[in-house]
Amino acid sequence: MNKTRGIAIYGKGGIGKSTVVSNLAAAYSQNQKVLVIGCDPKADTTRTLVGKRIPTILDTMRKNKNTSREDVLYSGYGNVACVESGGPEPGVGCAGRGVIVAMSLLEKIGIFEDDLGLILYDVLGDVVCGGFAVPLREEYAEEVYIVTSGEYMALYAANNISKGIKKLKGSLGGIICNCRGINREVELVSEFADKIGSHVVGVITRSELVQKSEIDAKTVMEKYPESEQAQKYRELSFSIFHNQQFVIPQPMDVEEFEEFFQNFNDDK
Repeated sequence: MNKTRGIAIYGKGGIGKSTVVSNLAAAYSQNQKVLVIGCDPKADTTRTLVGKRIPTILDTMRKNKNTSREDVLYSGYGNVACVESGGPEPGVGCAGRGVIVAMSLLEKIGIFEDDLGLILYDVLGDVVCGGFAVPLREEYAEEVYIVTSGEYMALYAANNISKGIKKLKGSLGGIICNCRGINREVELVSEFADKIGSHVVGVITRSELVQKSEIDAKTVMEKYPESEQAQKYRELSFSIFHNQQFVIPQPMDVEEFEEFFQNFNDDK
């Protein structure tokens, strides 16, 4: 049995990492057995794969202490296996607790013993909470990719995430540029990647097909498989699958980051 490859996709909330993860999973499902683990409290990673929101592990365990795999594991597009960790009720508890509980349950019910080719983790990266470090800290995922745009807060979060990766001695495989249409965006993200010792592993252009697909609770890969946007996700999946450039990142301190961002924009 081949060793399952664990890939964690990090990024700030709202940056589009869930869209990237779901479309990557759809692309990989052509020739891989894929499991997607949504580690974001919003629990929306797998919606476009399954076609609806699925019950989260935390919600299911609140109702049934003897939770089985049938209670939490759902099949999505391309037979992608899907689970969502979930989070606490608003205003109560720790957002990252769902990840900790979810991993413990998935171990217990033997999910990680399945003959899987890839496990993709969709992880929130702008909350300073130990729960979100679990995929890396407990070595569920061997490699990490950070999704960012050229926006200030997205890059700021990406720099913070790289600090966590460095502390945990994780392997950063690269930066995914999920474009928002900012002037010289790919150039800025490429310079950022270079500054922290990494590289841009893929560029996803802005497209209305993403929103149109999500309205129908589908991935671009399923709804518009022949589109240029779907091809972008295929190219990203290929780049990640064959990537050999892994580093322990060297993030900037706050002052250095501010100077980097300001200098780039002053050069316009």
